[in-house]
Formats: sequence, C-alpha cells, structure tokens
Amino acid sequence: MPNLFTSVALLVLGLSSCTSLASKGAPRSLFDGKTLNGWQADVPTHDADPNLGPSFAARDGMLVSLGAPHGHLITDAEFSNYRLVVEYRWAGSPGNCGVLVHVSKPRRLYDMFPQSIECQMHAGNAGDFWCIGEDIAVPDMEARRGPKSEWGVDGDKKRRIKNLTDGSESQPGDWNQMVIECKGRSIDVWVNGDHVNSGTDCTADRGRIALQAEGAVVEFRKLELSKLD
Repeated sequence: MPNLFTSVALLVLGLSSCTSLASKGAPRSLFDGKTLNGWQADVPTHDADPNLGPSFAARDGMLVSLGAPHGHLITDAEFSNYRLVVEYRWAGSPGNCGVLVHVSKPRRLYDMFPQSIECQMHAGNAGDFWCIGEDIAVPDMEARRGPKSEWGVDGDKKRRIKNLTDGSESQPGDWNQMVIECKGRSIDVWVNGDHVNSGTDCTADRGRIALQAEGAVVEFRKLELSKLD
C-alpha cells in the first residue's frame, strides 16, 4: 500500500510539473488569422475625419499594415518578460515600419508615436533601436548613437541607436524573421538569425506592443509571443 501511495504521488507531481512547463513556455499568437481582435488602432488623422480608410487590415490569413494613414496598431494587453517572433515581408516597395515594445502613453512624440522602444524594421536598418520617451543603453553607445550631449528621448535629440550588422535582411518580397526578447530591463533583437542589437538598463520593463503604419505596405504572417521566466 505505501508503494501505491508513493506511485500516485509521483504521478500527480509529474503531471503538475508538465502542466506548469506547458503553460509557462507555450507560445500564443497575437493575431487570430482573421480579425484585428485584441488590437486597437491609434491613427491621429481619424480624429478629424473618421471616414478615412483603415491603416491596418486582416486579409489572406495575414495582418497587414497598409502604410497610410500613418498610425499604430496597439495590443489591448500589456506584456513583460517575453519572446516575440515576428515574420514579415514588404508587399510592395520596401520602406518604413517598426515593432514597438513597452508601449505606454499614446502620441507621446510629435502627437503620433507612443512612448516605447522601437525595434526598427526600416529596410536596410532592421534592428535599430529608436528611443521614444523611453531610453536604453548599449555597448559603444557614442559610436552608435552620436555625442552623449545630444542623446535624448524627445524631439530632435539623437534617439536612434544603430544595429550591429549589415546584410541580415532578406531580399525585398521575401520573408524576414525578427525575434525580440524583453527580459527585465534588457531587450535583444535578432533578424533572420543574426543577433543585431542588445540593450540594457531600459527605462521600462513592460507595456503593450505596437505595429506601425509608416508609409509602406507590410504583411505579417506570424506574431507569436512566449513568456520568459
């Protein structure tokens, strides 16, 4: 009888551990493949003319940034300590877009950009950090950001921190994968497997996630988030 009790206890413990691991690391898609449920658009020009066309759409199983009117698509939920896998391609001419993490106050910069750290997707510059009301530190900061006296998170201050690689992006029209890990106050970015940026001492450690509409049409086929411990 003691052996039976021991076996049952071990089985329950094992099942509990499996459940815990599954719930801890199981990825979740931020896009249901059909709708923009779970997201909200913030497009400033809609304030004056709500009849303007949408900046974002769900079509052919993809989430699409239509590029204009300029604005942001922001998750309803906040996140911290996660790994975000984004697969995207330029549907036409390559241009500008970005994934924003630790999003908080809307329209913090230029009455357009929400307070956040942007992980740049601009063609040729994927993986740059842009500081928007938040800040982050990287090695060789002056070489990658400019003179320290000009750093800042507002207006015309030096808010861009260049990435570490050239040639990591796919050819226009081909799919790219961007992986963003936000853990505590660190952010790491990979583009197509290359570790293109790594920052620490971020001034935020949680917030919403946003996608930009900033002039070019971008198709997203994966937006998958996994929690990190």
